[in-house]
Amino acid sequence: MSTNSQPASGKNELIYGLNDRPAPLKALFAAFQHILASFVGIITPALIIGGVLGLGEHLPYLISMSLMVSGVGTFIQAKKVGPIGSGLLCVQGTSFAFLSAILAAGFLVKSRGGSSEDILAMIFGVCLASAFIEIVLSRFMHKLGRIITPVVTGIVITTIGLSLIKVGMTDLAGGFNTEDKGALNYLAVGGITLGTIIFLNRFSNQTLRLSAIMIGMVVGYISAALMGMVNYDIADVAIMTIPTPFKFGLDFDIAAFIPVAIISVVTAIETTGDLTANSMVSNEPVKGPLYMKRIKAGVLADGTNSTIAAIMGSFPMSTFSQNNGVIQLTGVASRYVAFFIAGMFILLGLFPIIGAFLQTMPKPVLGGATLVMFGTVAAAGIRILSTAELGRRDLLIMAVAFGLGLGVTAVPEVTNFMPPLLKNLLSSSVTVAGLSAILMSLLLPMPESDETTQDSSIEGSELNEKAIDAA
Repeated sequence: MSTNSQPASGKNELIYGLNDRPAPLKALFAAFQHILASFVGIITPALIIGGVLGLGEHLPYLISMSLMVSGVGTFIQAKKVGPIGSGLLCVQGTSFAFLSAILAAGFLVKSRGGSSEDILAMIFGVCLASAFIEIVLSRFMHKLGRIITPVVTGIVITTIGLSLIKVGMTDLAGGFNTEDKGALNYLAVGGITLGTIIFLNRFSNQTLRLSAIMIGMVVGYISAALMGMVNYDIADVAIMTIPTPFKFGLDFDIAAFIPVAIISVVTAIETTGDLTANSMVSNEPVKGPLYMKRIKAGVLADGTNSTIAAIMGSFPMSTFSQNNGVIQLTGVASRYVAFFIAGMFILLGLFPIIGAFLQTMPKPVLGGATLVMFGTVAAAGIRILSTAELGRRDLLIMAVAFGLGLGVTAVPEVTNFMPPLLKNLLSSSVTVAGLSAILMSLLLPMPESDETTQDSSIEGSELNEKAIDAA
């Protein structure tokens, strides 16, 4: 293992590779940019769930636990605790994919006259049960070679990136609930942020490139402040939040569990795509026994972290795609940076006032930064697809998966008359594209030459993996 702070070289022009140790100040700099990229995404599910279900009194605790569990999960994913963790610079955060299913579970309890505590007990009960699905599934990832192909993972990663671009562009235009969305001052601040990041990223100076996102956001923040767009009113929050296991208790209902369980399966596929993209931008293998071992350990970490989340009072965890974009932009893939990220998230959770201050960041500043990050996620997916030998069958799978997945996003009304369970499942473009790609991969006959090559590849990967485990 490398312990120096010398820059690593590679096809992605990395400044620090996976096992390089940046100096503490540089590592902290890189970590802060990951925090800025993911902070809003981590607390947003709690804000949405708390707001829609009327859980205002418990919202500060839910936000604090989202941050603290994200810190613990990020540490586990990067550190590798026994067989758990990919050993990559993967930021863990609350997953948006579960939102509709969690809200459905909450409304189920609310319709029965349940209290806020009853709602949260049901949510965390079904989330805890569903976490074990991903844990069990992680042990069989190496058996899914006919499903988790480069074409399928490439489709999932590209769809993730393309679906997130809408979020970034909406923020750049002012935010989801802004009445004057698209106002010129919003576009100006977002454009200044984005332009600064692009400008600094093209310098050969490593320090400038490493800090491009943070400097871009600082420049954007100052620009927004000069235009009077920063609201400095910070909400009253507790000085410190103490985590309490099973604070709201646990409950279970099969009707609430099924949608969450289905999304847990899809999340394992999404995590596979995210870890593949992370491996690619980190100049690590994206095929072979080491890659497959990382996938299994990473999905296991996802399930384990979701278990911790349900126990502590947070929502299911998954790897965050946007942080792969941060790696590519900064050139820092060192997993040791994740330890700094983990510590900062835990501090943000323990001391809510810090997070409250970061919430003053104007949406256009976040949008200008995240737009380019989300774009790099989509580009990573396209790059994976470009490495595959695409035949007519693969092109047909791509066409249908992208058509259905992006079509659901463009025309969400297509699910209006579906049963609630099916509507919740098919409202996500990533879910639709991923399931479409998997089903077509299973149903469409594979050319005999490709099937023979794939069978021998799977057998060889399993044999090599057994050898690594034995060693």
